[in-house]
Amino acid sequence: MPLVRIDLVRGRSHDQIDTLADAIHHAIVDVLAIPERDRFQIITQHDTEDIIAQDAGLGFDRSPGLVMVQIFTQTGRTAEVKQKLFHTIATSLGDLGIDGRDVFIGIVENTAQDWSFGYGRAQYLEGDLPIPA
Repeated sequence: MPLVRIDLVRGRSHDQIDTLADAIHHAIVDVLAIPERDRFQIITQHDTEDIIAQDAGLGFDRSPGLVMVQIFTQTGRTAEVKQKLFHTIATSLGDLGIDGRDVFIGIVENTAQDWSFGYGRAQYLEGDLPIPA
């Protein structure tokens, strides 16, 4: 965990999408100190008209290169850690040519009781997995 949803405007190659997903995962591993194989990503491509992402009044327009990232993770991370994660993801995607105005990130927090990794069991609550600090 975390579970990461990545929504994109259709048109990137599979290699570009893989590279983008890898960059997001490595940023999360580095900043949140999660194990490398703790990777759960859902990548969805949409037609241009199926994503509406304005600027919330900040005064810029987005391009078709938009990348929307939702990170579902356990509660307890500080505002500083979250800001570092936002910055690290945006920088990593910037290294791939994705403009910072096109990087939209949201974090959704929950608790250990909200996760089942398979078999209909709550592995954190049942002690199969250590609850992340």
